[in-house]
Amino acid sequence: MKRFWPGSLAGRTALVLILGLMVVQAVGLTIHAFDRVELQRAAEARETALRVFNLWRALVTSPPERRAAILAEAELPHTLVASYDPHSTLPPGLPHVPLPVANWFRLDGGGAPPPPPPRPRPDGEAGPRPPPPGFRLEGGGLPPPPRRFRPVEVHSGALGRSSFAVSMRFPDQGWLNLTIRVPPPRPWHSDNFLVAFLAMSLAAALMTWWAVRRLTRPVTDLAAAAERLGRGVNAPPLPENGPREVATAAAAFNTMASNIRRFVADRTQMLAAISHDLRTPITRLRLRAEFLDDDDQRAKMLADLAEMEAMIAATLTFARDDAANEPAGAVDLASLARTVLDEAVDANPDHAGRIAYAGPEHLVLQLRPVAMKRALANLVGNALKYGDAARLTLEQRQRGAVLTLDDDGPGIPEAEQEAVFQPFRRVEASRNRETGGTGLGLTIARSILRAHGGEVTLSNREEGGLRVVARLPG
Repeated sequence: MKRFWPGSLAGRTALVLILGLMVVQAVGLTIHAFDRVELQRAAEARETALRVFNLWRALVTSPPERRAAILAEAELPHTLVASYDPHSTLPPGLPHVPLPVANWFRLDGGGAPPPPPPRPRPDGEAGPRPPPPGFRLEGGGLPPPPRRFRPVEVHSGALGRSSFAVSMRFPDQGWLNLTIRVPPPRPWHSDNFLVAFLAMSLAAALMTWWAVRRLTRPVTDLAAAAERLGRGVNAPPLPENGPREVATAAAAFNTMASNIRRFVADRTQMLAAISHDLRTPITRLRLRAEFLDDDDQRAKMLADLAEMEAMIAATLTFARDDAANEPAGAVDLASLARTVLDEAVDANPDHAGRIAYAGPEHLVLQLRPVAMKRALANLVGNALKYGDAARLTLEQRQRGAVLTLDDDGPGIPEAEQEAVFQPFRRVEASRNRETGGTGLGLTIARSILRAHGGEVTLSNREEGGLRVVARLPG
């Protein structure tokens, strides 16, 4: 069942509503079909009763020797079989179940209402008053025939679950034997049932899908806005329109985004102020260090001051993240990767043999070129510093691209592979302390890749070295 259960809110809601509507339609059409069966049975019973009455009337007014010929020429429905027996005894095998003579012509088992009570005749003679022309009994029955047309005896009995027999004795001689078959109910035999069910289900499915998509579109827009906000705090706000609940949610989201932008701006201003304040004492300390007589102490102090300035500059670059405001455009990622590797070869000629690129000649994606070059440079620089190699592989995927960077270093323990992305975090047990650095290279690279909607992960290779995998969306 999980395979057929949609993953989206719109799909699940539409599926539940469509299935519910189909069940309701099936139940409604079923009730309609069985009601139609009842109507058909009533109509068939009435038609059979009229046929039998007309047949009896034609036979009872004919001489006995003509009755068999009249029956042979009569056009009867397939559910009615009639035969004439000239004998005056009850046909064998038929149960003796007499029916009221007044109700003999109602063969559907319901019986006809009794004839109206006799009324005085206008001429004062005895006997019942004759019915007016066209008189019919209530309920659609026919008035009782004259006495000379009535059967002397009427017997009936069931022959099976769907058929029964009726025998009526003529006033003069002989019996009219009838076998009546009740056709089984077929509520689903009509092709219109399936056509109507499919047409209604299709119309309901289309309307339900359209309505659900419209109702759940704000949720999709909210998810897209949250993704854009995750890539950059300067994402455009959501339109605050639509139903009241949707407008309220959009307003709350816009307020949250505004608070985040204000927090980031305040943090950047604070770091800029700290940087400005620290540069002045560092400059004074540098000047004072120049007047030291001890050359070793002077060199150490100047090195510490240079490291402090580098840390402050890296911190400001990370906090300000000017690349986040850079507009995205069509960038050839393959050419950009080769450019970064060529610059790494120029800066590290001793490692030229261990710097390589494998992948397509061109791969165009929507990227921020300066930010992406900075992220690749940080990853390649770390690989050369700590792994003495940088072999970059670029693969095109259906939904973007995957960059794989391998080095020949000692790798990073699994427990520390996520921690190294934290600012100023260095795994000294697995890295060379003499290589320097501020511990922000991987942090900045991940921040840039995530701003593009991608991700970067680390893993140790079985043959030795670290593998960095960066994924970018299309």
